[in-house]
Amino acid sequence: METIGDFVKHKRKQYALTQEDLSLKAGVGLRFLRELESGKKTLRMDKVNDVLDMFGAQLGVVTEEDEL
Repeated sequence: METIGDFVKHKRKQYALTQEDLSLKAGVGLRFLRELESGKKTLRMDKVNDVLDMFGAQLGVVTEEDEL
């Protein structure tokens, strides 16, 4: 299963953005973006959604049924 950090890193590279570029465009700090991409377990969901919004995605609920 791909993590949120993996998704963001893949999309960022797909669009040829540096971490600095994406952090500025998403309105989050560079440190936050680095922590997100490295898989930090505790991050503010609103800021994660700010970054995901850049790629047309957002956080959501996944049920066990969805996993099957």
